[in-house]
Formats: sequence, structure tokens, C-alpha cells
Amino acid sequence: DEAIIRTTSAERLFKCNSSLKGCILFESGRLHTYPSHLGQGFAFQRKQKIERKYRKLLKKERKIHSPQDNQFVDAYPEHLKHLYLAEEERLKKQYKTRDDSVLSEEKLNKAVESVMTEEKFKKKTSNQKAKEEYEKIKAERAKKKEEAEKRRQQREEAQRLYKQKKMEVYKILSKKTKKGQPNLNLQMEFLLQKIQQNT
Repeated sequence: DEAIIRTTSAERLFKCNSSLKGCILFESGRLHTYPSHLGQGFAFQRKQKIERKYRKLLKKERKIHSPQDNQFVDAYPEHLKHLYLAEEERLKKQYKTRDDSVLSEEKLNKAVESVMTEEKFKKKTSNQKAKEEYEKIKAERAKKKEEAEKRRQQREEAQRLYKQKKMEVYKILSKKTKKGQPNLNLQMEFLLQKIQQNT
């Protein structure tokens, strides 16, 4: 009762046994079944299962023989083929490096997460907790002290520069002529320089 049918498109062998009496396999590769009222129950379900497998195989075969593989090689003239091949390789390398960078970032993130979760789940004794708290407070105090020292040094430096500048201005403005009069020429030059700096 078994008949072996060879399809033209899929080149696969299928056995149609007595449970598949209600199906016809056309040369185009399509499997056609009769209406469901003819075969219902276990045999009909088996028939549908075989039909699904057949369609899956056809789909796979279409994917395997897709013309995308030879896209860059055959479609271009011989004198330009090397350019297209080089471009294809460059694009492949680009995609590879992108994928590698994404993978390395993911690995790094996973490593950081695993370390953090390990630290979370480690049970600490009260002594360890107290030590950590003490170290944290100590570090904060040292940091504050260092910042205060920096601010003090900056303030002192600014005051020193201000006093030095003020002293220079005082020396210029307090210079006197031989007769003991204030030197107006120097004062005017100083004021002129100040105006030029401001504009």
C-alpha cells in the first residue's frame, strides 16, 4: 500500500502510507489534502504533521539555495571584481569589530554585576561592619581636611598676589619729582594702561 513519491523541487523522498490516502503531491512541490471531513482523528492528525514537516523542509531548502552567497562575486565585471571583494571584506571586519566591542562591554558589565552581587551576599560580622564604618569616616575626614588645606593655600596665594599688585601700584603712584611734587606723568600713564586693560 506504500508508494514512494519523489518531488522535483525539494528532491526529497516521502512515503505515503495508508494514513495519507487523502493527499496528492503535485510536481510543483505543493502538498494538497482533501477536505477534513474525509479523514478525522488520529490518522488525519498524522497526515497534517507530515505535511508540516514537508513544508518545513521546503522552506529550509529555499534558504540554503538563496542567491545571497554569490552576490558580490558573480554580478560584477572582472576588472572591478577585486574592488567589490575588498569592500565586502572591509564591511565584514567592521561588523566583526562592532560585535566584539559589544561582547566585551557585555562581559565587563556582567563581571561588575557579579562582583557587586558577591559583595552584597557576603555576610559580615558586626566587628567587620564597625571597621568598615570607621574606615569610611576616617577617609571622609581626611578628604575634608585635604580640601580645607587646599582652600587655605589658594586664599593665601590670592592675598599675596593682591598685596604685591597693590604695592606695585602704590610705588608707581607715590613717586615724586625732584621738588617733592607727585609725578603726574607716571600717574597718567598708569591710568591709561588701566583703561586699556579694561577695554
